[in-house]
Amino acid sequence: MASPPARPRRFHGTVTLDATRVGRDASRVADEVITHLSGLMGAQVKVILEIEVEVPSGVPENVVRIVTENSRTLNFSTHGFETE
Repeated sequence: MASPPARPRRFHGTVTLDATRVGRDASRVADEVITHLSGLMGAQVKVILEIEVEVPSGVPENVVRIVTENSRTLNFSTHGFETE
């Protein structure tokens, strides 16, 4: 008797959210994807939010300070600004 085919053991996905509706879009992802997976016995779910911003004219110093301080307060694992 043949054994049943192996079932997938991992899921990964990347989605771009509308910056003006992040809360709504993230909520839909949570409801329609994460909930189904996190409810599985033994599931270990990790959700990582990645932010990428380009400002052609450059980021003002006060915004750099605010975002850096807030990133530290919110325990970002990585954060920083680049001049390139």
